[in-house]
Amino acid sequence: MTLKVPRLTIGTRSVLFGAHQFAIHPWFVAAAWWRLYGFPWDPRLWFAFVVHDLGYVGKPNMDGPEGETHPEWAARLLGRLFGPEWHDLCLLHSRFYARRLGRPFSRLCVADKLAIALTPWWLYLPMVRLTGEVAEYRQGLRGRTRARAASKGWEHVEEESDREWHRRVQNYCRRWAIEHHDGREDTWTPLAVAAVPADARAGADG
Repeated sequence: MTLKVPRLTIGTRSVLFGAHQFAIHPWFVAAAWWRLYGFPWDPRLWFAFVVHDLGYVGKPNMDGPEGETHPEWAARLLGRLFGPEWHDLCLLHSRFYARRLGRPFSRLCVADKLAIALTPWWLYLPMVRLTGEVAEYRQGLRGRTRARAASKGWEHVEEESDREWHRRVQNYCRRWAIEHHDGREDTWTPLAVAAVPADARAGADG
């Protein structure tokens, strides 16, 4: 009898040892928050830094229809523990999801983007190669449209090395974070047309 070991989804791999690694990524988000808004003294912020991307677990893609809903899990958790404000902090940490909801992104979104710019290539690239995320991020696979990829500065460029691609992504994320750290309207991100669950739209779980 052959024992079949379930294959981990790309979302689970990302949280375990990829771009959203649960013990590494939160430190870069915290460092980004410190640069943008001052030291995060509130322990609830540290809790948010740790859990905000755990909703990727079980997702078959990172930026496709399933992956894009990853903020919901942490939002529900923080909403139950700390109230509506914290629900929204996590729910709206994805600028694409915030656009889908027709709501402004949260400050956690800005810190999360700057965190990408702070993560060194020698750490980031081995992780996303190991998980396979780099293929989706670079080539528009698993639901990411070319226009959407281009809006992140992540569009595929022929004969561009992973390191050159990562440098371009970092530059884009840094510019986006600096431009929007004060909460000004996001005109960089295209509006997604996919349907959004009513409870997420209303923030009912907060």
